[in-house]
Amino acid sequence: MRECEERELAKTIIKQVQDSTQELEQEVEEVIKLGRFTEGGQETSESENEIAGGSRGNFDKEREAGR
Repeated sequence: MRECEERELAKTIIKQVQDSTQELEQEVEEVIKLGRFTEGGQETSESENEIAGGSRGNFDKEREAGR
């Protein structure tokens, strides 16, 4: 009986994590789309790289250089 309850609880927790992950992915996609709208051009791809774990320093250097 206890094992069944624990299994159900585990399934519920896994489902909640999956739902949260999906919501986060949708929010990241929305941020990227908004970045394209507001920044445009080359800076957008650098911003996308930053969100995906790229380096912020390179983005700043190109931004200062007016690219």
